[in-house]
Amino acid sequence: MTSFRQLESLRVTLDKLVYMPKLETPAERPHPFAYYLTIENRSEETVTIRGRKWVVTDEKGNRIVIEGDGVVGKTPRLEPGDHFSYHSYHVVATDSVAEGAFFGSSESGEPVATLIPRFEMKIPRGPE
Repeated sequence: MTSFRQLESLRVTLDKLVYMPKLETPAERPHPFAYYLTIENRSEETVTIRGRKWVVTDEKGNRIVIEGDGVVGKTPRLEPGDHFSYHSYHVVATDSVAEGAFFGSSESGEPVATLIPRFEMKIPRGPE
């Protein structure tokens, strides 16, 4: 198993979270939330992001784990001071939280990781 050094100076920020009810969703998870993230390299080393892992947990404690190579089909190479912004979406059945990490490597080949800040996806409720 690969051991990753958490690179504190590689920062992830949630720029925006939007409920998007018009997006196509599976029947069992009908609530889509688009999220907009920025990965910023504040370190002194060049880093390439090679993968990600998300854990989405609903209010009942059910978890969905999403893992894969790259970020939206890319492997961004971030030199010191560079950033990479993107958006994607999660689909949920009930109010949920998402958190995770990006994994990559430094220019010397050392495995590094940075955490994705936890965010809540609260389904808008109509007037009661």
